[in-house]
Amino acid sequence: MEVYLALLVGCFFIVSIYLLLSKYVIRILLGVAILGNAVNLLIFTSGRLTREVPPIIPEALQVPAEATANPLPQALILTAIVISFSFFAFLLVLGYRSFQDLNTDDTDNMRFAEPVDQLPPPKGY
Repeated sequence: MEVYLALLVGCFFIVSIYLLLSKYVIRILLGVAILGNAVNLLIFTSGRLTREVPPIIPEALQVPAEATANPLPQALILTAIVISFSFFAFLLVLGYRSFQDLNTDDTDNMRFAEPVDQLPPPKGY
């Protein structure tokens, strides 16, 4: 089972990097969202996928009597989901505002700070 999820994580990373290298803002935003999901799935897979008992230690023992589930990856994933969703929402608003101001989502045409009609700066001194 872990092998299939490792291949799925690899596919998620490949697709997200492909989308992040695009020149359109909406594809870049989708790449960020898929990258966040890939990292969450990677953390989830690293925490083992076997069904085990909850991490509850009986009162008479110092350590669990049998193998237990690891709660740390689950807590990390919950935190990462909240952070990635808020980051994605911020990037979505930023992309929408840039589209409203510049009337394009092509990053090649978003050269507001670099006008086309001016001469380039000198390359050496």
